[in-house]
Order: sequence, then C-alpha cells, then structure tokens
Amino acid sequence: MRNSTNIVISQAESSPTVEETTWSLPGAFIGFLSWLLALGIPFLVYGPNTLFFFLYTWPFFLALMPVAVVVGIALHSILRGKLLFSCVATLLSVALMFGVLFMWLMG
Repeated sequence: MRNSTNIVISQAESSPTVEETTWSLPGAFIGFLSWLLALGIPFLVYGPNTLFFFLYTWPFFLALMPVAVVVGIALHSILRGKLLFSCVATLLSVALMFGVLFMWLMG
C-alpha cells in the first residue's frame, strides 16, 4: 500500500493572471519593409550610380536588416501593437540608421 496523501484543489484559489503580450510578427514585418524602403532611398537620391557604391559596402547594409527587424519588433511592443504608430516610428528610425551609415561610409 502506498503512503501518500490526497491533494485537494479548491476553487477559492484564483489562477495567476496571464499578461497580454503583443505578437512580434507584425513588428518584424514592419522592420523588414522599412529596411527595404530605406535601401531604396539612396537610389532615389543619387540615381543608378548608387549600385557601384553598394558593390563594396553591401555587408554594412545587410547587417542592418536584423537590426531593423529587432527595432520593428521592439517599437511594435513598446507602442502596444498600435500598427500605425509603430509603422511610422520604425520607418523613421530605420531610415535614420541608414542615413547615418550612408553618411559615415561616404566620408
């Protein structure tokens, strides 16, 4: 015979509250689209000669892609899933990162 006791779970104990978290997929999607749009800005400003500049500096701009995705996720979470505000904030921050990197590489 086993030597054990019965465990009784009463309804008086409340279950722990579940914290609401925002889904990170929209933020990641916004970050990636921001990266693509920011990648096109130098082509709009400097024309097709930008391709020769990107020929040697593409690893720098490729390294900004995961940063842009993480920024998109972070801003989407900070702004509590408000899609319009997180789109604008992510676009501005990723464009600023691209601008700073582009100006740094231009000298």
